Formats: sequence, structure tokens, C-alpha cells
Amino acid sequence: MAISPSPFLSPLRLNATANLASAPPPPPPPPLSLPPFKLSTIRRSTTSICSAKTRTEEETREYIERYGLDPKLFLPEPSSKSKRRKGIEKTERRKREPKPERTTHKLLHVLSGTAKRTKLISPTGMDVRPMMEVVKGSVFDSLQSACGCPTALKPGSWLDLYCGTGSVGIEALSRGCAEAHFVEMDPWVVSNCLQPNLESTGFLDSSVIHTTRVENFLERVDGFVGGDKTFDFISVTPPYTAVDYEILMGQISESRIVGENTFIVVEYPLKLDIRGSCGCLVKIIDRRFGRTNLAIYGPDWAQKKRKSKKIQSIREV
Repeated sequence: MAISPSPFLSPLRLNATANLASAPPPPPPPPLSLPPFKLSTIRRSTTSICSAKTRTEEETREYIERYGLDPKLFLPEPSSKSKRRKGIEKTERRKREPKPERTTHKLLHVLSGTAKRTKLISPTGMDVRPMMEVVKGSVFDSLQSACGCPTALKPGSWLDLYCGTGSVGIEALSRGCAEAHFVEMDPWVVSNCLQPNLESTGFLDSSVIHTTRVENFLERVDGFVGGDKTFDFISVTPPYTAVDYEILMGQISESRIVGENTFIVVEYPLKLDIRGSCGCLVKIIDRRFGRTNLAIYGPDWAQKKRKSKKIQSIREV
């Protein structure tokens, strides 16, 4: 059974309500007096907390960043001595680490001539990038045609810059060149690839190896080849990202090793505009092979001869 509240208020309740209504409101609480915010206080406290011996510098940095603060404001900057010491330690650590052993393979071979089908040693990996065989075959076919002898090269001299395994210069010797000079800066490639290839093909006696940078060879060519020697053929197959082609071609064009009847073979990357002439020589061939471009510079008579052959073939058709 539900009991309804009485409509009559007790005198005590009525008096309490009346007193509350007539009483003045309580005064507001006094404002809190907090000490002024200072970054130095936080810096000292954070630094003292983070400078425990059990924490490393990385852990301290993570600890500070966890609270949304900038570690640069709290961590001391490393001195020049500590930076130098860390650099020395890193260098020594790299020296102590064992270098991966370099290996070789025999996937390349001589295409034509007296050493035809002889396999050549090449290093595994992309440190040395030999000329593709399809490009090499096109180079020598074009040179033999330009010289007027489709079956062999004239018995001249060949300079193989950035030779690596020596596949281009060896191909030239196999096709009739009398001598070849090889320029390679990596002693390991020279001793483990180039020299064994010359021995296996039988061209070691007709070859000269220069273990130096191409830039040094071009600057001091008199000390390397002596006299007023010029080369009949020059091949330039550098690593694409390691050279400036404009500077390199300028050095070659100004060098005395380039004669009036010299042919220069240049392999260059796809997205590059190479110059139209090299000294007294003009560009007679510019072809694309996939991601590789091939340019051949030669004398004017070779270009005229090539144009006349094209006109004759068109008339025959």
C-alpha cells in the first residue's frame, strides 16, 4: 500500500527552508596562488630525472619525447671531441668488419676473330658492368664497315678506358688490332679478371695494363704511353653514375691521343644528351640498345662514306 506524502509541512522543515532563503550567499573561495611557470625549473627537474646512470642517451631522448618535449632543450650537445671520437670508432669498426669475398663468373666470351668463343672472367655483381655482347657486336661491325674491311679491323692500336674485364679491348685484338692499352683503377679486377683473360686468349704480350684512374691517365698520358702516340680506336665505357660525361669528353677531345683518323666508341645512359663532336671528330653513329646508348665518333670521310652507302642502298631498293 503506497503512502502519499502529507500536504502539511512540519514547522522544523518550514523554518529551515525560510532560513536558507533569507541567508546571504557564501563568499567565493580565495584564488589559488601557484608559483610562476619557469622552463628552467622543468629543465632542471627533467635533467635530473633523465640523467640517471641506468639510462642511455637514446632512452633519455625517448623519455623526454614521451612527454611532448624537445630533447634538444634538455640534452647537452655533443662536443667536437666526442663527435670526432665517434667518427673514429665508426671507421675502426668498419675496418674490423670482414668484407664480403668477391667472386667471379664466366658468362662472357669473345665473339669473333682468332680467340672466338673463348670465355672471359667477370666479377659477380654490379661493381663492374661489361659491355653487353649485342652492343659489342654492333660496335665492331660498324667499325669494320667504316674502315672498309667488313671481316676484320685494321692492324692499329686500341685504347680501352674503364676496361674492367677487358672484353672490348680483347675483342679488338681478336679481330686484328696489333696492340691494346687497358686502363682500370681496381687492382683486384686487374689481377683476378683482366690479366687472366689476356693470358687465356694469348694477348698478354700485345697488351699494356695501366692500373690508374682514367682522369690521371688522360692528364699524364705522356708518362704512360710516351712520345707522340695516337690511338686508332678508343673505347669509353664508364660507370654511368660515377663520371661527368661533359668533363670526360672534354678531356678526351683535348688530349693528344686523339688523331685525325681516330674512332671513339662511347657508351652512355639513356637520359643523357651527348655532344655532337669530339675535337676534330664528328658523331657518325648514335644508337639505342634498351637502357644503353652507343655513340661512335670518327673522321669526316667515314661519315660521308656511311651516307653514300645509305643512298646507294635506297636506290637499289
